[in-house]
Parts: sequence; C-alpha cells; structure tokens
Amino acid sequence: MKKNNNVKNQKVTYKKSGVSIENADKLIDKIKPIAKKTCDKNVIGSIGGFGALYDISKLKYNNPVLVSGTDGVGTKLKIAIKLKKLDSIGIDLVAMCVNDIVAQGAKPLFFLDYYATSKLDENKSFNVIKGIAKGCEISKMSLIGGETAEMPKVYNNDDFDIAGFCVGIAEKKELLPKVNINQDDCILGIKSNGLHSNGYSLINHMLVQKKIILKSMIGQQELGSLLIRPTKIYTDILKIKSFKKVKAIAHITGGGLTENIPRVIPINKSILIDFKKLKIPKIFTHIQEKGCIDNKEMLRVLNCGIGMALVVSKKDSNNIIKELKRFKLQSHVIGSIINNKGKPTVEYINI
Repeated sequence: MKKNNNVKNQKVTYKKSGVSIENADKLIDKIKPIAKKTCDKNVIGSIGGFGALYDISKLKYNNPVLVSGTDGVGTKLKIAIKLKKLDSIGIDLVAMCVNDIVAQGAKPLFFLDYYATSKLDENKSFNVIKGIAKGCEISKMSLIGGETAEMPKVYNNDDFDIAGFCVGIAEKKELLPKVNINQDDCILGIKSNGLHSNGYSLINHMLVQKKIILKSMIGQQELGSLLIRPTKIYTDILKIKSFKKVKAIAHITGGGLTENIPRVIPINKSILIDFKKLKIPKIFTHIQEKGCIDNKEMLRVLNCGIGMALVVSKKDSNNIIKELKRFKLQSHVIGSIINNKGKPTVEYINI
C-alpha cells in the first residue's frame, strides 16, 4: 500500500513523459540563422511567431493566383535512417513540394516544414532541416516557419517523419495546364536524378524479400548511395525564354509516367510514349532485374528516368530542348499527344 501511495504522489512532468521543451528551444535557436539566409525581402519577422508572414503586395502581377503544394518523402526515410545520411532528405522534401507547383506554372515563394519524431536528437534534426534550407536556396524560396513535434510512443526508436508545404504565385492567364493541347503535340521528358522520392515501399520490400544489401555495387557506386540521391528540383524550367509556349507539365511522382501525364491532358486526348526513347538509367534496370518487376509495374510506380514531362507543340520542341539544356536540364522527345475518346490514358509502343 505504501508503494502505491508513493507512485500516486509522484510529480508528473512533460520531460518525464518524453518531451523536452528545452531541446526544442535549442533546436529553434540553431535553425534561425540558416532559415534567415533563405529569406527574401518580402518575409516579415522571423521564425518563432505563431504564424509566418509574407508580403505579396509588391510582387508585380496583374491577376495573381497563389498555388500551394504539400508532400513528404515517404519510405525513402527508412533508407536514409539505415545509412545514417540525413543531410539530403530535406532537399527531397522541398523538391517534392516545389516540383508540384512548378507543374502548375507557379514561381515558389515560401516553404514551411513539419518534423515529427519519438525523441528529439538535436544534431539529427538539424541535419534534416539544414537540407530543407538547402532545398529552399536551390528553389529561390524562403523558409519562413515550421513545426517540430516530439511524440514518444507514436514513433519508435530512431524513426521520424517530415512533411512540407509550399506556396507559389502565377498570373492567372499563365497557369498550367493550358487548354490548347492538340494531336501531334510532343511530350518532352526531362531527365530525373534517379528514383527521386517515390516507389520506396516497393524498393524496401524488394531489399528484404531478395536479401539485397545497400552496400552492393552497381558499377562503381553503392546501391545505397544511388537510392539516397536527392530529388531534382526543376524550378529552372520557369526561366526558359519560351516558357509561355509550354502547354502542360507533369511531375512524375508516385504513379510514374502512366498515372501522372494523364492528369494534365484534356478529355478526348491521350498520350503515346515510345518505350525505347525513355533511355532508362541503370539503377532502374537493376531494380527491375533483381525484383523481377514487369515493364507495366515499373512504368506505373517509378519515374524510369523522367522527372518532369512537358507538353509542347512540335514546332517549338527543338528550341525548348536547347533552352532547357542551358539550365543543365537534359530533355528529349519521348512521345506525342493522340486523339482518343474519353478519359486520357498512356499507350506504350516498342515495349
């Protein structure tokens, strides 16, 4: 009875429950300088307020539309945690969000992140958020706020999750996709930087089922380093001189080419892709062989070497390819638009 009384009279504190306010405050103080470096003159205040402020009154738009996007990096995190390489996963987070709004024709303005973990590790958390800041620098976007949540018993051991939210801006009349998509328009595929951040549940399942180790070699590189390669950020697409001639952009994320290109194509049109023109990188063929994955599954799960797909008129295609190259974006024609009755689909030839 005495023992029970002692337990009953014990003080309960937030720290004893597994949450340290002091550690969170230290992390915020550490983050402030790197976040500040990303901020442009339109940011009002600094990290630490209840809300993040961004002044759009001086931006030169006639009929502005704000475009928002939110995403995470999914189970790519599991590989990053295994490899103890967390400095680039933040770039992935920014890329997954910002590439979505670029696909709508929007210029990125600002970004907020959400970091949740079982127990806050200052160095680990800082490395992740430092990567987020790096991604914002690449995107020319301000990191203006976020949330760090310590949630014992929700996450286990070293597990954590991250999510991001970005906002961009575009002229209403220049939003993508446009309505003038026609038969024989070209599909340009812009090269990806590897797997990016989709299909990793399949990859993780394959690694376990086939007993493949992350240190196994593909040519001169370890499999793990190829799997953790950061997602390409495609904001430079917005800078090409002929951007107004781009009719649509599809960000090739989960669902691959098969599911994503139809999202920007109007009804009664479809997409014809020449499989032989995809120039599929070795990492994808390696995964396909080791996992015994058929072409159809590959094309609807992974990006297969194409990070973004642009719809342009045939007469503009060569010039746009040249302009993209000036920004180190390698692209080539992978298919075309065809007439079709009903919902848009992707058809493959030479598969």
